[in-house]
Amino acid sequence: MEGLRIMVAVSVLDLVPVVEGQEAGDALRNAVALVRHAEALGYRRYWVAEHHNMVGIASAATSVVIGHLAAATSRIRVGAGGVMLPNHAPLIIAEQFGTLEALFPGRIDLGLGRAPGTDQLTMRAMRRDPRAASEFPQDVLEIQAYFEPAAQDQPVQAVPGAGLRVPLWILGSSLFGAQLAAELGLPYAFASHFAPADLMDALAIYRERFKPSAQAARPYAMPCINVIAAATDAEARHLATSLQQRFTDMVRGRRGKLKPPIADIDGYWSMQEKAHVMQMLRYAFIGSPETIRRELSGFLDATGADEVMVTAPIFDHQARLTSYALLAEVAAGLQARRSAA
Repeated sequence: MEGLRIMVAVSVLDLVPVVEGQEAGDALRNAVALVRHAEALGYRRYWVAEHHNMVGIASAATSVVIGHLAAATSRIRVGAGGVMLPNHAPLIIAEQFGTLEALFPGRIDLGLGRAPGTDQLTMRAMRRDPRAASEFPQDVLEIQAYFEPAAQDQPVQAVPGAGLRVPLWILGSSLFGAQLAAELGLPYAFASHFAPADLMDALAIYRERFKPSAQAARPYAMPCINVIAAATDAEARHLATSLQQRFTDMVRGRRGKLKPPIADIDGYWSMQEKAHVMQMLRYAFIGSPETIRRELSGFLDATGADEVMVTAPIFDHQARLTSYALLAEVAAGLQARRSAA
C-alpha cells in the first residue's frame, strides 16, 4: 500500500500518545515512524498538538516535536494542531515557527487555538494569566504582522519570521473560532474528534461570513475525526476500546497513558458514562475498509469538508500504521468514484 496517492484531502493529527508500558521517548519515536508512513501514503499534512501536564501525551514542546518530524521527512506538511496561543507571547511563536519555516521552506503550518491545553493549576505553573484567552484575536493579528516583511524602521521583528508568511489556521470547538476564522479570512479546523456538537453550525457560520484575505480567497474547512480501521469490523471495535477507555477516564476526571484494548468495554463504563462518551465520539468511524468508506463518504457529503484530519488513538503501533494505510486506500477509492461520477 506504500506510495498510494490520496486524492481526497486527508491529513493526520497525532496526539503522540504514550501507551501503558512505554515512556515519552517511545511515543516520539513512534511519531517519526508514523509521519514517514503518512508521507509515503500521500497524506497532505501531519499535525501535533500542545498539551501540558498529561502523562499520556508527549507533544508539550510542540515546536520541538514539529522540527524533529519535519527533519525526518521531505515532502509532507508538518505543523501545529495547534499551539495554544494564550500560553505564549506572539513574538515567541512567530520566532519559533519562523525558524521552522526557514529550516523547512513551504512545509510548516501554524494552527492557533485559544484553549490552554491544560488545567488551571498548570497554567499558573506556566506563569500565564487565565484572562489571556480574551486577547486571542489580537494575538493572532500580532503573529500575522510578524510574518509580514519588516518595515525599514520596524522596532520589533521576528527573526527568523519576518517575510516568511507561515500559513495560519484557526482551530476551534465552538462558534467563536468559526467567526474569527471567517472575519480574518483564514482556514478553519474544527475539533469534532472530541467536541462534535457545534460542527455543522460552525461550518455554516464560517462559510456564510468568510471574508477573502491575502492568505485565502475562499473558505477552507477541515474537521477532525477519529478513524480506527482494521481488516474486520470486530477487530476495529476491539482496537477502539482503548479510545473509549480514554474518554471514559476523561469523564471521570482521570488522565493517564493510553490503555490496551479490552474484551468487554461494557464492563468498564456505566450506562451514563457510555452515553456521554458516545456523544463525544459521534464522529468516530470504526470498522473495516468498507465500513469506513461508507461512513466517511457520508461525513464528507454532510459537511462539504475541503479536507479531513484524522486521529487514530490505537494502543498497538503496528495496528495504528495499518489503520492509516487502510484509510489511504479508502480515500483513494472515494476519489476514484467521485471522479467517475
